[in-house]
Amino acid sequence: MEIIQAKQAGFCFGVKRATQMAFEAADKGGKTFTLGPIIHSPQVVQKLEEMGVRVLKKLSELDTGTIIIRSHGVTSEELEEAVCKELEIVDATCPFVKKAQEHVQSLSSAGYDVVVVGDADHPEVQGIVSYAKGKVYVVGSGEEAARLPRMGKIGVVAQTTQSFENLEDVVRECLKRAVEIRVFHTICDATAVRQEAAKELAKQVDCMIVIGGFNSANTKRLAEVCTELQPRTYHIETAQQLDPEWFVAVERVGVTAGASTPKWLIDEVMERINQLDKDKNG
Repeated sequence: MEIIQAKQAGFCFGVKRATQMAFEAADKGGKTFTLGPIIHSPQVVQKLEEMGVRVLKKLSELDTGTIIIRSHGVTSEELEEAVCKELEIVDATCPFVKKAQEHVQSLSSAGYDVVVVGDADHPEVQGIVSYAKGKVYVVGSGEEAARLPRMGKIGVVAQTTQSFENLEDVVRECLKRAVEIRVFHTICDATAVRQEAAKELAKQVDCMIVIGGFNSANTKRLAEVCTELQPRTYHIETAQQLDPEWFVAVERVGVTAGASTPKWLIDEVMERINQLDKDKNG
């Protein structure tokens, strides 16, 4: 059985940077915490916990120590609270997310009503929205944007993991609803690059394995695009979740991973698939 890994898979720049910063902070010892999971990988979060880094839901739980800001960022109010408490802050917010926050702040200050393209329940979007001082709307699609009211000036910013096509659909609707529109292209191409590489691979194999957190939006989307091309697609978090039955009558297996998946997890899955193949063939 041939095992093929997608050309682009695993950690993106922002996640790699955030993880490195978190482990460096953990190495220093002391009371160290993250506000929410550092990235959407339960296995990485667990490794940090083993090093003494605890996950907090709210800053009210902390009075002293080091707080690591996750890659998705936090709200402006939470950052302000950390500063007021004089906590040591390690800001691991992805630079692309930080740029989206800054654009919302500047658009809002300039009198634009802000439209954020993304998932309203996602921590990245909740953080981005908090930088608006005036009216702000979150829409997930062009269909939702079609229900927006008429406005004088609209500023559009996208969640970094959105597709360019979805941003275009929303902008098209916003053009019908404002005298003036300003759009910032805040999408990181890491998600699109991984999806394209995965789609190309899914066409060539008998089975696809997608590795990443079940709470990771970009990994779930990766699994969806693979399933459209290869129905025998399986989303897993760890090698232990692989089922030998998935590889019956399979000659070629494709492996890809979301932007929050560390290399060591990918390696473990590749090794496990290889072992299952050896067991099958005696």
